[in-house]
Amino acid sequence: MDTAEVILSVLMVVIIVVSLLSNVLVLICFVYNPEIRKQVPCLFNLNLTFCNLLLTVSNMPLTLVGLVSKAQPGGDGFCQIVGFLETFLSTNSMLSMAALSIDRWIAVVFPLRYHSKMRHKDAAFVLGYTWAHSMSFSTVATCLSWVGYHRLYASCTLSNPRASSRTQFVIFTVFFHSFTFLLSFIVLCFTYLKVLKVARFHCKRIDVITMQTLVLLVDIHPSVRQRCLEEQKRRRQRATRKISTFIGTFMLCFAPYVITRIVELFPAVPINPHWGIVSKCLAYSKAACDPFVYSLLRHQYKKTCMDIVNRLLKRSSSNESGGRLENQGNSIPTAE
Repeated sequence: MDTAEVILSVLMVVIIVVSLLSNVLVLICFVYNPEIRKQVPCLFNLNLTFCNLLLTVSNMPLTLVGLVSKAQPGGDGFCQIVGFLETFLSTNSMLSMAALSIDRWIAVVFPLRYHSKMRHKDAAFVLGYTWAHSMSFSTVATCLSWVGYHRLYASCTLSNPRASSRTQFVIFTVFFHSFTFLLSFIVLCFTYLKVLKVARFHCKRIDVITMQTLVLLVDIHPSVRQRCLEEQKRRRQRATRKISTFIGTFMLCFAPYVITRIVELFPAVPINPHWGIVSKCLAYSKAACDPFVYSLLRHQYKKTCMDIVNRLLKRSSSNESGGRLENQGNSIPTAE
């Protein structure tokens, strides 16, 4: 292994560890806090978390093995199953992100009608579509033997070693990425930009009220006035930063891999093998980013994590104090 492959292997290990721990923590918060379970978006978050966890434990380690050994991990049948899972899980996770953006769009743009438009059965229907959509593409690819070990990505994924069906594979690949990555990206842009527009409108209304209040309060201290103006600026930047994070992480992680898969369809264009692994690592890194982007950085999840930590600390401290009292009781001499 050269230096680049060693670095990529270490990067893959880091992605696996972070993804596993962060997604498990999201599941713990979901089980611990009943308020999280009552929310409709938790179904989309739960589906996304399960997809990321399965991808972490099934595909990422095998890609690491393929990178280190430079050989196919397991037989052809095993690799086809792993390739089916990778196609299904990656498609399902993208569509789950699109579903989360639709939920936020309805909640922000139609707040009074949110509970009638997005109920648990509506969320279950959307999840049913994501599963059917993901299952259809992965099943077609598997039945046509278009999944297998791909040396460029050192993983079991979409691959077509037969020259006789190259045209059909090209058409399938373009359709697959158009109706997964491109469709999800368009939905994310449409919904989150609408959310940003509404958020900026409300920020302007709040700014007008704040400025009118500052004008009326002529005796207000300059430092208080400055803090109010700084809060206005932070409020405007907060919404933009969140929307940029949702769309930016999606593009940064998935776009290089999808573009590489499209460029790969043209045999005349050479692709650096190290770049193939890098693009795959970026796609895998989305599974490590999603728990923070969609769950763990929210106030409700932070509070739940703190409650769990405090509960564990109290339990350990009570056990220590109980053990200390028991030792003291054993050390007291008894009168004969």
